[in-house]
Amino acid sequence: MEVVVHCDEQVCRSEELIRRVEGVIAGTLEQFGGRIARVEASLRDLNSPKSGDRDKICSVTVQIGGTGGQILVSHEATTLTEAIHGAADKLKRLVARELQQLDETLGGAQANSTARPL
Repeated sequence: MEVVVHCDEQVCRSEELIRRVEGVIAGTLEQFGGRIARVEASLRDLNSPKSGDRDKICSVTVQIGGTGGQILVSHEATTLTEAIHGAADKLKRLVARELQQLDETLGGAQANSTARPL
């Protein structure tokens, strides 16, 4: 699984931050194994010169392997750490639900295609 991290002008682009984001996202999605093709995370600071409530945003787009489907989540928080972990939590739930629905759809289609008429 490839994880790409983008930062806006106001967010520190340190290697440590990028490695931390990659680690959190990869750790969150590791249970889904090879079903995830690509992940892009974007960190933004909406109000850089001023500190404010919920002005840090982490957005994550996941490309589901083999289906072409995408999942997008974002989380706004006071700190980047909170935004990253909040987005990761949402991502885990949505990816699990999406893959479950996909499995049910494909499983139902396979069951119907192998059924013989009576």
